[in-house]
Amino acid sequence: MSFRIRAARMEDLQHLYEMAKLTGGGFTNLPADKPSLTAKLERSQRAFDRTTDEHGNDLFVMVLENVETGMVRGTSQLFTKVGQSWPFYSYRLSTLSQTSKELDRTFSAQMLSLVTDLEGSSEVGGLFLHPNERAGGLGMLLARSRYLFIKEHRPRFGDKIFAELRGVIDEAGGSPFWDGLAGRFFGMSFQEADYFNAIHGNQFIADLMPKHPIYTAMLSETARAAIGVPHPNGRAAMRMLENENFSYDGYVDIFDGGPTMIAKTDDVTSVRNSKEAKISRIDVGKTKAIISHGHLNDFQATYAMIEELDDGLTIDGEAADNIGLSVGDTVRYIPR
Repeated sequence: MSFRIRAARMEDLQHLYEMAKLTGGGFTNLPADKPSLTAKLERSQRAFDRTTDEHGNDLFVMVLENVETGMVRGTSQLFTKVGQSWPFYSYRLSTLSQTSKELDRTFSAQMLSLVTDLEGSSEVGGLFLHPNERAGGLGMLLARSRYLFIKEHRPRFGDKIFAELRGVIDEAGGSPFWDGLAGRFFGMSFQEADYFNAIHGNQFIADLMPKHPIYTAMLSETARAAIGVPHPNGRAAMRMLENENFSYDGYVDIFDGGPTMIAKTDDVTSVRNSKEAKISRIDVGKTKAIISHGHLNDFQATYAMIEELDDGLTIDGEAADNIGLSVGDTVRYIPR
């Protein structure tokens, strides 16, 4: 499989823009806007170029490249510390129970509260795979290679990490959650708000959103049904996150109500279980794995057939060619 993960470059702009137009909305981290994508790539390049290792406000943009054609067919992003440029808002779903002695009954009500609990955490996001490539495990390569990057550059990331999954979007591109809650205060459609957020950030939420808790019983049935539910296309991503030890803890996106999955960074399966080894032989191994090599701008990852030996690691020739490896090089790897 001639695909590799590498750092995004400015010349990838057109490829990213074409993919952004395919997302179908609700994908804030990949806006179909060239100036915004250019700003992301510039910010990412600054992060890759920084040589100090402190936990700062960095963005790393990765791409999935077909090695044979040079075409970029997917992308993903890593935010090292959210909530620095502007507040990072979530809704937190909680339950308030109250008892009436006169009625001899206890009433429980669910509430949504606007919070910034996740500020300072790291985020994995912006994962998008071209529709023509959604087979052969390329989505898993995009997703899991990020954790190998985190392990390789661990001081740059926080102790908590999360992923926001896109929420329910209807056939017209609208959001039942937005229409039932925030849309009533902002006088704009979900598509307008989502695009504005992608370009300008969500400070307008802080300026206009009511700060008191919202009782979910006051929302429409369709809005309530969307709370904490991923978009149908995101269910596989949710399962992958669960396999990586992420869990849903009642935090939802303020725009579409999609679930936020959270984990301790060092407990993420691919971070915790990844290994390092020197390549002792170029030959076809028995186990399929994701391997990575290099630091910052030089980081690359690909699938490989490996075998763990007493004197090092065997990897297949195609994988070695994909990311330029030779006997004696050190790789980080995690079995698929």
